[in-house]
Amino acid sequence: MTNQEIEIEFKNLLTFDEFTSLCSAFKVNSDDFFTQENHYFDTPGFALKEKGCALRVRKKGDTFTLTLKQPAAEGLLETHQIVSEDEFVAMKSEKNGLISGNISSILMDELSISPSEVIYFGSLKTNRAELSYKNGLLVLDESNYIDTSDFELEYEVNNYAEGEKLFHELLEAYGIPLRETKNKIVRFYEAKACSLTGEEGQK
Repeated sequence: MTNQEIEIEFKNLLTFDEFTSLCSAFKVNSDDFFTQENHYFDTPGFALKEKGCALRVRKKGDTFTLTLKQPAAEGLLETHQIVSEDEFVAMKSEKNGLISGNISSILMDELSISPSEVIYFGSLKTNRAELSYKNGLLVLDESNYIDTSDFELEYEVNNYAEGEKLFHELLEAYGIPLRETKNKIVRFYEAKACSLTGEEGQK
């Protein structure tokens, strides 16, 4: 099963104190958080990253969803494809590449990337709380990956201009500075690159 949607979201990295303050302000407690895992894929030469795209499998409960994110006029075009656990395990092995399906076809036909070259890079685990906020979805994330932890506020909306205004007003109301915030996959890859550089430096 495959479906597509446009994702419009605003995000801002938080300090631990800012994160806990927002949890308190919105009455979010530990029971409101659930865990999801993102497993990232690209080619050895980062062909997807070079085109501004991202490919992941998200494990949420017992469901595995393969998602391709591509740049759009506003936000990102997301293509979702449900995969089985066996298919996910096969994709993680070194020589299988991406499974067949609509996303594999998009890689070949639109991005000129061979699905057979796609390899597994690693995972990022997020503890997430979600709540409705002014016609959008407010998300509080604590992410853990490659000996790194960070905290983030996201706001998912349908209207870019309105969402941007409300998000900036929210940050201002709680005294949180607007920070340039990269996507989780970019932060993951940067942390991975640093870890590899550190390993090479120790050899």
